[in-house]
Amino acid sequence: MTGAASPLHYGEDHPRPPDDRCPMILVILDGLGDRAHAELAEEPFGLPRTATEAASTPVLDALARRGESGVHVPLGWGRAAPSEIAHWSLFGLSDITFPGRTRLEALGHGRSPELGSLLLFAALRPSTTDDTGSIWITGRVRRDEPEVARRLLETVRAYETATHRFELTIFDRGEGILTITAGPQSDVGAVTDTDPFFEHLHPMMQPLAVRSPDFETTGSVSTASAVAEYLRWVRITLAEDPVNQDRLTKGLPALDTLTTKWASVIGSVPSFCEVTGIRGAMVPTSPFYRGLSRLLDMDAIDATVGENSLADSLDAARRLVARGAQFVHVHTKVTDEAGHAKDPLAKKAAVEWCDAQLAALLRPPFTDWVVAVTGDHATPASGGVLHTGDPTPFVVVGPSVRPDGVVAFGEQASRRGALGVIAASDVLPLMCSHANRPRFLGHRPSAYPTIALPDAPVPFR
Repeated sequence: MTGAASPLHYGEDHPRPPDDRCPMILVILDGLGDRAHAELAEEPFGLPRTATEAASTPVLDALARRGESGVHVPLGWGRAAPSEIAHWSLFGLSDITFPGRTRLEALGHGRSPELGSLLLFAALRPSTTDDTGSIWITGRVRRDEPEVARRLLETVRAYETATHRFELTIFDRGEGILTITAGPQSDVGAVTDTDPFFEHLHPMMQPLAVRSPDFETTGSVSTASAVAEYLRWVRITLAEDPVNQDRLTKGLPALDTLTTKWASVIGSVPSFCEVTGIRGAMVPTSPFYRGLSRLLDMDAIDATVGENSLADSLDAARRLVARGAQFVHVHTKVTDEAGHAKDPLAKKAAVEWCDAQLAALLRPPFTDWVVAVTGDHATPASGGVLHTGDPTPFVVVGPSVRPDGVVAFGEQASRRGALGVIAASDVLPLMCSHANRPRFLGHRPSAYPTIALPDAPVPFR
């Protein structure tokens, strides 16, 4: 305090508290939540177990013995959370309207969409038509067909209706971003998905105006009509394309349909630091997570790909804290991919791989940090579902965390912990409290009601 006229703490009756704030790391094992499987039954009683309960997890069990446990139900019981919505809440942004996943995908691919435009994630697909005229999606572009898909999409890259303009930015494997802008006498609004997602249950769907408090409906009706016109033109154009005609003669399905989803109306979004009060960082594992870091102005070091990728991500987290971050998000997709493979043994092996990769969490500097490990949603390794609202084990450890007696990491063991059931929106406040960073709720040091005591409030000069 250079230039201070009097010593700090003059006239105070209580001792001056130390600055013992510490960094935080949130490790997300994507899709970790599960259901119990007969294939993983425990002998001698034959009780079904989840992949995490059946896995050998000495590192996660050690964290459970050191910390507080619970089960993470991101958005409430029974609600099947996607990764993007779960992370939005995990990052303390549940009171901010989610901008749509396509915006994050665009940013992750290095695109900077203009304010006021509408983005849709588009995918080239094969299809068939039933007797009613409904279109049923029958697959996707194969991994060895990216150039064929690109040639086809080039023919439908641009289109204009009486009210809207369409421009397609092409990525790999027949996917891309469809940017929609309005003409002088119109505007854009959010529309529903045409991608059925559950293509064995639903046909391709009609784009409709979104009726939601999260979106303005002005312009949505005309936008939905324009999207339908564009997609019909795409289907006709692609069906007549010589590339698809040649594919049919070779016994290959025509790639003749473009599906759309994840509407994003581009508006302003506050940064992670503005909302939480602390400097955040990520170790992105895909364009989506890279886009999330860019949207929220979070420092980032891209994850490595390979045998030790999760362990390398922990080292990247250490480097991010060294250059100023106070919260770091680390993520792996291997558990989610194993769940989608519908193989309980594969998911058990994925959990065991993750456990070995997390060994560094038991050593400095992480033992001086607040560390939380959980999943962002449940991806059961059996059955006909994708994501579900089933609980995911959660553990938090740190210098101020008092062990609660739980000695194992798993759905049933974690449920007996001190935290009980925890929502995604409560994870960051919990971590900030243990990191000696909670915002005293009667104190208003910044424009947003931040989660943490701000690192750098605006000084009065």
